Amino acid sequence: MSGPAPDPLRGASCLVLGAGGFIGGHLCGELRRRGASVHGFGRRRSYPEALEGVRWTMGEFADRAALARAVDGAEHVFHLLGGTTPESSNKDPVADLQAGAVASLHLLDICRAAGVRKVVFLSSGGTVYGIPRSVPIHEDAPTDPISAYGVSKLAVEKYLHLYRHLHGLDYAVLRVANPFGPWQDPDRRQGVVPALMQAVLDGRPPEIWGDGRVVRDYLYAADAAEAIAEAAAYAGPHRVFNVGSGVGRSVLDLLRDVGAALGRGTDLTATHKPGRATDVPVNVLDTSLVRREMGWAPRTGWAEALQATAAWLRGRTAR
Repeated sequence: MSGPAPDPLRGASCLVLGAGGFIGGHLCGELRRRGASVHGFGRRRSYPEALEGVRWTMGEFADRAALARAVDGAEHVFHLLGGTTPESSNKDPVADLQAGAVASLHLLDICRAAGVRKVVFLSSGGTVYGIPRSVPIHEDAPTDPISAYGVSKLAVEKYLHLYRHLHGLDYAVLRVANPFGPWQDPDRRQGVVPALMQAVLDGRPPEIWGDGRVVRDYLYAADAAEAIAEAAAYAGPHRVFNVGSGVGRSVLDLLRDVGAALGRGTDLTATHKPGRATDVPVNVLDTSLVRREMGWAPRTGWAEALQATAAWLRGRTAR
């Protein structure tokens, strides 16, 4: 009687671009758990404890020479780098294009020359679709981003398709929902969950953009990391996958649940700021494809994920 099949990532050489970010930290841990040899690349290691056992190269995404040195010898390259946010991207679309799509195109040339087996790209399930015609949103839904950030992410997806067609460079695109969890900096304006939690912990009124009825799909970072790693091992016919919880929650729902997770009750009072032009009214992803093809599904319950995030933020505040 044969045992379980060996993990395709065991012993594989994996380069994580953006390993110093919060999702990168979770991904490095997941890859090491699966027995891969992990090399991290980025401009900073904000939380070194997330990168124990990871070989590290400090560098800028725009530095092609440093990037080529990091890519050399890698079998799988995980592209988690992105220089802007949806809100800031619309203020300078040219800078966003250069920092995202143009830099990524140089990366693909480097990967092709180095003989990389597969590129796994972290796209954005929250922005590439724009205002959806129906929810949950399937991978075949129209892609009409309302932020330059989403346009750049979509452009990278298309270049990956082109490079596979022209050069045989394999890839997977993961359109990830709104991730949150430990190591997500509440001060970087890229995550509503830690921003709300940190405000409450600091004794400040939490701030909400608009009326709080915007609905989003939230995903715990450790669960996202499992899907990203699994995408490198996946050998099926599909290339683009939604990765999310499949559950929609409004910001008001989130505020209530954050209060409960912090032991502050479910009736927190928030300060409302004007709505943002980059916020679509609702975004909930159809995750049936990734569940069927990779056997992946989120393993962390909503309340458990909020508690873990709150515990990390309390520790960060204490330090």
